[in-house]
Amino acid sequence: MSTPLTAAAARPAATAADLGVGARFSLHPASDDAVRLILDALAHADRTGVTVTTDDVSTLVRGSEADVVRYVHDVLAAAGRHGTHLAAHVQLSRGCPGEVACTVADDVVLSAVAAPELPRTGLRAAAHWALYPLDDGTPGQPGDHMRAIEQAVAVARARATVSASHFVTRLDGDLADVLGAVADAWLAAARHVRHVVAHVTVTLHSPSWSDGPSTPATSGVPTGASTGDPTGPAAGAATGTTDAAGADR
Repeated sequence: MSTPLTAAAARPAATAADLGVGARFSLHPASDDAVRLILDALAHADRTGVTVTTDDVSTLVRGSEADVVRYVHDVLAAAGRHGTHLAAHVQLSRGCPGEVACTVADDVVLSAVAAPELPRTGLRAAAHWALYPLDDGTPGQPGDHMRAIEQAVAVARARATVSASHFVTRLDGDLADVLGAVADAWLAAARHVRHVVAHVTVTLHSPSWSDGPSTPATSGVPTGASTGDPTGPAAGAATGTTDAAGADR
């Protein structure tokens, strides 16, 4: 769990909600059986260490950085095992709780946290990714958004195939490598910038791939039932997510 580097030792431990660590995601299976596929994916993902809330727009995940990333990976891997064309929108945020007011001071940088190791799924994934390091700077020191973005792209190259595109960076590889690249870059930028948002659109089993659909994964998908109630509004996992504003790459 992140803690502000400038926090006093006597201050109570901050929660993920206090620090703004979390994700929103939505799933869009290209299937007449979309509701079942979504609910099945939510039911098969391990909710240990996270709180999950689904509404009619998207699904909110709160927890430590590692637990949030693992949960999103597990849900997408579970959804992908059916072999149906799937698009997913994922937004990761760190450093501000996302409400109208942010109580984390502008000059606080959260402690460095390593991205989790994600098990390979055997699922081919392609993604459009944008990173938003919301670096407002400090008095006399203007923010440098592009430096953080360029460093993050360099970090992502160690995990996935990276190529430039209009307004986004494209990532290709195993689903674990693609999401791992997004998480690595997100947390690398967060070592220098208080509030960092990453947004990624992921596709699996795309019918446009000339070599045919990828093989559904037979490993890396949790099989145990999750805790909590996965039967909330299915539309919450099936529609929309919120984009962050800021510089992109």
